Amino acid sequence: MSTSSIQALLSEATQAYAQGNPAQAGQLALQVTQMDPNHAQAHYLTGLACLDTRQLNRALEHLNRAVGLNAKSAEYTTHFARALAQAQRYTEALQIANIAYALTPAHPSTLDALGSVYMQCNAHERAHVLFQRAVAQAPELAGSHFNLAVTATFTGDLAQAETHFDACLARMPSYWAAYGLRSRLHRQTADHNHLAALHALLAAHADDADAQIHLHSALGKEYEDLGDFARAFEHLSLGKAAARKRVDYQPGQDSAMVDALIKAFPAPIQGGTGYGSDEPIFIVGMPRSGTTLVERILSSHPQVYAAGELMNFGVQLERLAPAGVAARLGPELIAHSQRYDWERLGLRYVDSTRPQTAIKPHFIDKLPHNFLYLGLIAKALPKAKIICLRRHPLDTCLSNFRETFMESSAFHGYSFDLLDIGRFYIQFERMMAHWHTVLPGRILQVSYETLVAEQETTTRQLLAHCELPWHDACLDFQRNTSAVATASTAQVREPMHRRAVGRWEKFRPWLEPLEQLLNQAGIATREA
Repeated sequence: MSTSSIQALLSEATQAYAQGNPAQAGQLALQVTQMDPNHAQAHYLTGLACLDTRQLNRALEHLNRAVGLNAKSAEYTTHFARALAQAQRYTEALQIANIAYALTPAHPSTLDALGSVYMQCNAHERAHVLFQRAVAQAPELAGSHFNLAVTATFTGDLAQAETHFDACLARMPSYWAAYGLRSRLHRQTADHNHLAALHALLAAHADDADAQIHLHSALGKEYEDLGDFARAFEHLSLGKAAARKRVDYQPGQDSAMVDALIKAFPAPIQGGTGYGSDEPIFIVGMPRSGTTLVERILSSHPQVYAAGELMNFGVQLERLAPAGVAARLGPELIAHSQRYDWERLGLRYVDSTRPQTAIKPHFIDKLPHNFLYLGLIAKALPKAKIICLRRHPLDTCLSNFRETFMESSAFHGYSFDLLDIGRFYIQFERMMAHWHTVLPGRILQVSYETLVAEQETTTRQLLAHCELPWHDACLDFQRNTSAVATASTAQVREPMHRRAVGRWEKFRPWLEPLEQLLNQAGIATREA
C-alpha cells in the first residue's frame, strides 16, 4: 500500500482517538502496523488505544515497539511507562519514566501523564515538578491543577494545594473529588467554610452519584469542624450510601480469606528458608489507625527510607501463581502458596522495590492491608521487621467511615457502610490474633493511644524492635520534609497531639449499631 494510503489510515485513526473512540482508532492503527511493521506512530497509537480498552498486554507490546523505533520521543516513552505502571511493574515503570524525564517532555498532556506515573511509583516530589510545568504550559487544564494540588498536599504545601484545588474548580466545577480534598486541608471555621456553595451544588446535582459522594463527604468534614456532629454524620452517611450502591463488596469473602489463612498456617512459623534481607520494615494495621505516624517517626531515622504503601508483595505472590489458579489473594491462591519457593518470593519482592529502596539500609512498606500477608511475609522474609498498629475499635471504624476511599480500590470495598467496616474490623482482629499465636515475638504491637501519650518511650520500643540505634530526629518527625501520600498528610506535619483520641465519643449516638456488632464479636469498646 502506498505511503499516502498509510498516512490516510493513520490520520483517520488519530481523529477517531481524539473523538473518544479508542476501539476504532486501535483497529485502524493496527492495520498500519501490519502494512508497515516499523511505523512507530502506528504502534504508539495502537498501544494507546489498547490501554484505553483495557488490553494491557497488547498495549505494552505496541508501546514498547514504538519506543524501540523512536527512542527519542518523550511522548512514546511516557506512555510506555504509564502502561508499565498500570501493569504494576513499578520498577520498570520508574526506569522508563526517568528516561522520559531526561527527554524533557514539553507538551502539557505528556507532562501530566508522566507526573501521574511518578505518583504511582511513589516519587511524589518529581511528580510535583512535572505538574507545575504542566500548569505553567496550560493553565486552563483543570486536571493538571487538581494533580498539582494533590502533590502539593503530599509535599506539605497546603496553601499551594488550596490555591490549585480552587483553580481546578474554577475551570471545572464538576471536578467533584476536589471538593472533599479541599475541605480536608485545614480546619473550617464559622467565618471560613464552603457550606453554602456545597449545599447549592448538592441541590443542583441531585441525580449525579459522583457529586453526591464527594459533596456529602466535604459537608461531613466541614460540619464536624464546626461542631455539628449530627449533620456531619448525616452527610457522611449519605455520601457513603451513594458510593455503596456502586461497590460489589461481600463481607463473606473476607471471612473466607481469613479462614483460609488460618488453615494454611496452623502452627508456629519457623523462619530461615526465605530471602535473608533485613531491609524491609512492614507497618500494618487497619487503615486510619496511625500507620502513617509510625512511618514518619521511623523514616526520620537516617538509616530508613519510607517507600510508601507498596502493593509489591501481593503482586509478586500473585505472579508466582501456577496456571489455572486465580492470581488474587483468596482461598485457592493461599492453599497453593504453601508450595512456593519462599526465598524466590522474598528476593522478587525486594528486587521489585528497586531502585528507590536501595538508597538507605532499611525501607518501610506501609501498606496497611499487608496484615493479611504476614504469614507469607514471615516465610519469605524471615529477617523483616513487622509492626502492627492498634487503635480504639470505634475510633478506627469511624475514621474509615470518615474517609472517602476510591470505589475501585482493591482494599477498601468494606469502607462504604458503617457495619461493613465493623465486619471487616472483626476479621482484622481474628487475623491478628492468629498471627500473634503463630508468630510469637515477631510482631511489635503498638497502641496509637499509647504512642501519642508516651512518645519517647514508644519511639524507643519501635527503634529497638527494628534494631536501629537511637536518633533524636525520630522525636521531631514533624520536621521530616519528605513527601507523604496519606489522608492525614496535614496532621503528620504537626507535633504529636491527642486530638484524634476518643473522637468516636462525639458521634456516640450514631455508633450504637456498630458498637453492638463489635461487642457481640467479643471486641471491647468501653473500659471495664
